[in-house]
Amino acid sequence: MDTSATVPACFIGCDVGKAEIVVYDSRTERITRVRNDAPALFDFALALDPDALVICEPTGGYEAPLLDALIRAGRAAHRADARKVKAFIRSLGILGKNDAIDAKALAHYGRERHHRLPRWLPRERQRDRLTRLVSIRHDLVEQRVACRNRLHAPGIGDLAGRLHRILGVLDAEIAGIEADMQLLVAACDPLRKTVAVLSAITGIGALTAIRLAALMPELGTLGRRQAAALAGLAPHPRQSGARDAYRATRGGRPGVKHTLFMAALTAARRNAHLAAFYRRLIANGKKPIVAIVAVMRKLIVIANAKLRDAAIV
Repeated sequence: MDTSATVPACFIGCDVGKAEIVVYDSRTERITRVRNDAPALFDFALALDPDALVICEPTGGYEAPLLDALIRAGRAAHRADARKVKAFIRSLGILGKNDAIDAKALAHYGRERHHRLPRWLPRERQRDRLTRLVSIRHDLVEQRVACRNRLHAPGIGDLAGRLHRILGVLDAEIAGIEADMQLLVAACDPLRKTVAVLSAITGIGALTAIRLAALMPELGTLGRRQAAALAGLAPHPRQSGARDAYRATRGGRPGVKHTLFMAALTAARRNAHLAAFYRRLIANGKKPIVAIVAVMRKLIVIANAKLRDAAIV
């Protein structure tokens, strides 16, 4: 993750909306508004101090034109974790909420934490498209599970036929998306190599490898603790006085835990090294779910090390 040791000249908080972006400049303390379209955003980015740091939040993709404009203009940007910003605002005792308050809070967040905030880097178009396909597939799979549950609910009666038709459509679309994902990976050399390395790990199938390549593009560039934390699998202590409870995993990137869970179940049976690790944890009195989470953590650390050693560009 690219960070900078230099102190930015000023901090620009951007609260992104569909039609416009509310901007707060820490140097002038002024609030301005910019249209959320490519030409206006590029002019805005060029007008910024070259040493400024722009901070925004993920807003369902509406922040993408802003980040693209900043990259083209050579300006530094950070896309902040919305949960962290919300906690930061609460820590300041701010109870109100509007676009101007949020933009100002983003600038202050950047000013306080700039030395540890990763700078936004342009993403490959193929990987970006793969991430969208993975996200859409995830949503459709959840809808399919909901439909199947309704199908077996009591009293469904004559609605069963309608649900079967919906399930047919969902099955076809999921299969089509999976085919598109495989074609995209086959056509992109770095993605193809990444998926091949991940698939070679016993427990990680082709679909899981594709999802990991999309959800964690940083794999291969991180330390083992960073990889575990980004996957939401770093154990956090819960100790107070004489009480020392199980360390809990929390945070991390949404979707990665779910992706690794089924892979860990397979690895705990078929991967000789991880199966022995799992059995040793159980023999030492660990709960099965705790042991599986430990296997998940091992899997992501192994995946990170394999991709690092493969040196895929």
